[in-house]
Amino acid sequence: MATTVSPNVAPVDSHVLKRGWGWIFVLGILEIVLGTIAIGASYLATAVAVVFAGWMLLIGGILSAGHAFWRKHWKGFFLDLAIGVLYIVAGLMMVGNPVAAAVSLTLLIAMFLLMEGIFRIIVALSGQLEHRGWVMLNGLITAGLGILIWRQWPLSGLWVIGLFVGIEMIFYGWSLVMLSLVVKGAVVPAEGPAR
Repeated sequence: MATTVSPNVAPVDSHVLKRGWGWIFVLGILEIVLGTIAIGASYLATAVAVVFAGWMLLIGGILSAGHAFWRKHWKGFFLDLAIGVLYIVAGLMMVGNPVAAAVSLTLLIAMFLLMEGIFRIIVALSGQLEHRGWVMLNGLITAGLGILIWRQWPLSGLWVIGLFVGIEMIFYGWSLVMLSLVVKGAVVPAEGPAR
Protein backbone atom coordinates (compact mmCIF):
# COMPACT_ATOMS: atom_id res chain seq x y z
CA MET A 1 0.00 0.00 0.00
CA ALA A 2 1.53 3.32 -1.07
CA THR A 3 1.09 6.44 1.04
CA THR A 4 2.62 9.86 1.02
CA VAL A 5 4.70 11.52 3.72
CA SER A 6 3.68 15.03 2.66
CA PRO A 7 1.82 16.58 -0.25
CA ASN A 8 5.12 17.44 -1.98
CA VAL A 9 6.75 14.00 -1.68
CA ALA A 10 6.23 11.17 -4.16
CA PRO A 11 4.40 8.10 -2.89
CA VAL A 12 6.61 5.88 -0.75
CA ASP A 13 6.23 2.67 1.11
CA SER A 14 5.64 4.21 4.55
CA HIS A 15 6.45 1.13 6.61
CA VAL A 16 9.95 0.96 5.07
CA LEU A 17 10.59 4.58 6.04
CA LYS A 18 9.07 4.10 9.49
CA ARG A 19 11.34 1.12 10.17
CA GLY A 20 14.42 3.09 9.12
CA TRP A 21 13.59 6.50 10.58
CA GLY A 22 16.30 6.11 13.24
CA TRP A 23 19.02 5.54 10.66
CA ILE A 24 17.82 8.54 8.66
CA PHE A 25 17.92 10.63 11.85
CA VAL A 26 21.45 9.47 12.73
CA LEU A 27 22.65 10.13 9.16
CA GLY A 28 21.17 13.62 9.35
CA ILE A 29 22.94 14.35 12.63
CA LEU A 30 26.23 13.05 11.18
CA GLU A 31 25.81 15.28 8.13
CA ILE A 32 25.20 18.30 10.39
CA VAL A 33 28.28 17.49 12.50
CA LEU A 34 30.49 16.90 9.44
CA GLY A 35 29.17 20.08 7.81
CA THR A 36 29.99 22.06 10.94
CA ILE A 37 33.50 20.58 10.98
CA ALA A 38 33.87 21.41 7.26
CA ILE A 39 32.94 25.03 7.93
CA GLY A 40 35.35 25.18 10.88
CA ALA A 41 38.15 23.61 8.84
CA SER A 42 37.23 25.11 5.48
CA TYR A 43 40.84 25.02 4.22
CA LEU A 44 41.04 21.28 4.79
CA ALA A 45 37.51 20.74 3.47
CA THR A 46 38.39 22.65 0.30
CA ALA A 47 41.47 20.50 -0.30
CA VAL A 48 39.54 17.28 0.35
CA ALA A 49 36.67 18.33 -1.95
CA VAL A 50 39.05 19.29 -4.77
CA VAL A 51 41.09 16.08 -4.47
CA PHE A 52 37.90 14.00 -4.36
CA ALA A 53 36.53 15.78 -7.45
CA GLY A 54 39.88 15.27 -9.16
CA TRP A 55 39.80 11.53 -8.51
CA MET A 56 36.23 11.33 -9.78
CA LEU A 57 37.26 13.12 -12.99
CA LEU A 58 40.28 10.84 -13.34
CA ILE A 59 38.21 7.68 -12.91
CA GLY A 60 35.50 9.00 -15.22
CA GLY A 61 38.09 9.88 -17.83
CA ILE A 62 39.67 6.44 -17.72
CA LEU A 63 36.24 4.82 -18.07
CA SER A 64 35.28 7.13 -20.94
CA ALA A 65 38.54 6.53 -22.81
CA GLY A 66 38.24 2.80 -22.16
CA HIS A 67 34.70 2.86 -23.51
CA ALA A 68 35.91 4.67 -26.62
CA PHE A 69 38.45 1.93 -27.35
CA TRP A 70 36.03 -0.83 -26.40
CA ARG A 71 33.48 0.50 -28.92
CA LYS A 72 36.00 1.97 -31.36
CA HIS A 73 33.87 1.32 -34.45
CA TRP A 74 31.01 3.59 -33.48
CA LYS A 75 30.55 7.23 -34.55
CA GLY A 76 31.16 8.65 -31.07
CA PHE A 77 34.68 7.20 -30.75
CA PHE A 78 36.57 10.51 -31.06
CA LEU A 79 34.14 12.43 -28.85
CA ASP A 80 34.29 9.75 -26.15
CA LEU A 81 38.08 9.62 -26.38
CA ALA A 82 38.43 13.44 -26.30
CA ILE A 83 36.17 13.73 -23.27
CA GLY A 84 38.07 10.93 -21.55
CA VAL A 85 41.42 12.61 -22.18
CA LEU A 86 40.05 15.97 -21.01
CA TYR A 87 38.74 14.41 -17.79
CA ILE A 88 42.03 12.60 -17.19
CA VAL A 89 44.08 15.76 -17.68
CA ALA A 90 41.76 17.85 -15.46
CA GLY A 91 41.69 15.11 -12.80
CA LEU A 92 45.49 14.82 -12.77
CA MET A 93 45.83 18.59 -12.45
CA MET A 94 43.33 18.72 -9.57
CA VAL A 95 44.90 15.81 -7.69
CA GLY A 96 48.44 17.00 -8.41
CA ASN A 97 47.89 20.58 -7.26
CA PRO A 98 44.67 20.95 -5.27
CA VAL A 99 45.48 24.48 -4.10
CA ALA A 100 45.84 25.85 -7.65
CA ALA A 101 42.72 23.92 -8.69
CA ALA A 102 40.75 25.33 -5.73
CA VAL A 103 41.85 28.87 -6.55
CA SER A 104 40.85 28.46 -10.20
CA LEU A 105 37.51 26.86 -9.34
CA THR A 106 36.77 29.62 -6.83
CA LEU A 107 37.29 32.26 -9.50
CA LEU A 108 34.82 30.38 -11.71
CA ILE A 109 32.34 30.21 -8.82
CA ALA A 110 32.69 33.96 -8.20
CA MET A 111 32.13 34.77 -11.87
CA PHE A 112 29.17 32.40 -12.07
CA LEU A 113 27.55 33.96 -8.99
CA LEU A 114 28.14 37.47 -10.34
CA MET A 115 26.67 36.65 -13.76
CA GLU A 116 23.72 34.78 -12.25
CA GLY A 117 23.00 37.71 -9.92
CA ILE A 118 23.17 40.23 -12.77
CA PHE A 119 20.85 38.05 -14.86
CA ARG A 120 18.30 37.85 -12.02
CA ILE A 121 18.45 41.62 -11.53
CA ILE A 122 17.85 42.20 -15.26
CA VAL A 123 14.94 39.75 -15.25
CA ALA A 124 13.43 41.47 -12.20
CA LEU A 125 13.75 44.91 -13.79
CA SER A 126 12.50 43.96 -17.24
CA GLY A 127 9.76 41.46 -16.51
CA GLN A 128 6.28 41.65 -15.18
CA LEU A 129 6.96 39.06 -12.48
CA GLU A 130 4.50 38.74 -9.65
CA HIS A 131 7.28 38.49 -7.04
CA ARG A 132 9.94 40.54 -8.76
CA GLY A 133 11.05 42.13 -5.50
CA TRP A 134 12.18 38.71 -4.26
CA VAL A 135 13.89 37.98 -7.59
CA MET A 136 15.67 41.34 -7.33
CA LEU A 137 16.76 40.63 -3.75
CA ASN A 138 18.01 37.19 -4.78
CA GLY A 139 19.95 38.75 -7.65
CA LEU A 140 21.50 41.41 -5.44
CA ILE A 141 22.58 38.86 -2.82
CA THR A 142 23.94 36.44 -5.42
CA ALA A 143 25.86 39.16 -7.28
CA GLY A 144 27.13 40.55 -3.98
CA LEU A 145 28.37 37.14 -2.94
CA GLY A 146 30.17 36.77 -6.26
CA ILE A 147 31.80 40.19 -5.81
CA LEU A 148 32.86 39.39 -2.23
CA ILE A 149 34.48 36.13 -3.30
CA TRP A 150 36.13 37.80 -6.30
CA ARG A 151 37.46 40.73 -4.21
CA GLN A 152 39.19 38.31 -1.81
CA TRP A 153 40.52 36.11 -4.61
CA PRO A 154 42.98 34.29 -4.68
CA LEU A 155 42.88 33.98 -0.88
CA SER A 156 39.19 33.06 -1.03
CA GLY A 157 40.16 30.06 -3.18
CA LEU A 158 41.53 28.39 -0.07
CA TRP A 159 38.27 28.34 1.89
CA VAL A 160 35.19 29.05 -0.29
CA ILE A 161 34.67 25.52 -1.61
CA GLY A 162 35.01 24.00 1.86
CA LEU A 163 32.57 26.56 3.26
CA PHE A 164 30.01 25.81 0.52
CA VAL A 165 30.42 22.05 1.05
CA GLY A 166 29.92 22.50 4.80
CA ILE A 167 26.80 24.63 4.34
CA GLU A 168 25.34 22.09 1.90
CA MET A 169 26.04 19.23 4.33
CA ILE A 170 24.31 21.08 7.19
CA PHE A 171 21.20 21.80 5.12
CA TYR A 172 21.10 18.23 3.82
CA GLY A 173 21.51 16.93 7.37
CA TRP A 174 18.64 19.06 8.62
CA SER A 175 16.44 17.84 5.77
CA LEU A 176 17.19 14.23 6.77
CA VAL A 177 16.49 14.97 10.44
CA MET A 178 13.16 16.60 9.58
CA LEU A 179 12.26 13.74 7.20
CA SER A 180 12.96 11.20 9.94
CA LEU A 181 10.84 13.12 12.45
CA VAL A 182 7.95 13.45 9.98
CA VAL A 183 8.11 9.74 9.21
CA LYS A 184 8.21 8.88 12.92
CA GLY A 185 5.20 11.13 13.47
CA ALA A 186 6.96 13.50 15.86
CA VAL A 187 6.45 16.46 13.50
CA VAL A 188 3.36 17.13 11.42
CA PRO A 189 4.32 18.35 7.92
CA ALA A 190 3.12 21.82 6.97
CA GLU A 191 0.26 21.86 4.52
CA GLY A 192 1.13 23.14 1.08
CA PRO A 193 -0.81 25.91 -0.61
CA ALA A 194 -4.28 25.06 -1.80
CA ARG A 195 -4.51 24.23 -5.51
